[in-house]
Amino acid sequence: MLQGVLIDWGGVLTTSLAESVAEWIEADRIDPAHYREVMRELVFHAYQGGLGPGTGNPIHALERGELAVAEFERQVAARLRTLDGVPPEADGLLTRMFAGFRPVEEMYEMLLLARSAGLRTCLLSNSWGNDYPRDRWDATFDAVVISGEVGMRKPEERIFRHALGLVGLEPAQCAFVDDIEANIDAARALGLVGVHHTSPAGTLDELELLFGLPLRPLGEARDGLSRPA
Repeated sequence: MLQGVLIDWGGVLTTSLAESVAEWIEADRIDPAHYREVMRELVFHAYQGGLGPGTGNPIHALERGELAVAEFERQVAARLRTLDGVPPEADGLLTRMFAGFRPVEEMYEMLLLARSAGLRTCLLSNSWGNDYPRDRWDATFDAVVISGEVGMRKPEERIFRHALGLVGLEPAQCAFVDDIEANIDAARALGLVGVHHTSPAGTLDELELLFGLPLRPLGEARDGLSRPA
């Protein structure tokens, strides 16, 4: 019986990374085709290449907190170019890249309803050194795991086990929600129930079916599911 939810932050509890990046590319006048080429190589290696420490990918090192944000920004800025043919400003690059993230209120409401129904909730996020808005976390989560703060990253098995230990549950007792398929695959291999997030509505539908609970405000509950008394 499912008793908890592990959930990603960027692109799940926020609007999509693609939207935020698009805003940043326009504002900083980044060459979009060149950006896609550079980031495709970095991100593919980060999630499909070797996963353990020492694999040499700067995303791995950043997400584990082994590489300073300023150094990562310097490395990425050196690989990119603007429409003027020069590298973008390195200082504050990640802050500008993620400035377009906005909270998705339906997902936060789901977590509050899940907690009120007795489910355990845990944020499990790969950090790029970004400044998380933590003001509502005490009310939303039983535990918080930020990759750079614990020296582990998704999709490593050890970070899932760390998060499960914090909420006191076994893998088969938890659903895991993420927008990156490699992370979902790793969670499923460990025994968690993976929910690949592509839209709030789709994820809420799937979670309501998995838990047999209404996880939307009363006026938005899905037909066929009992409402709380």
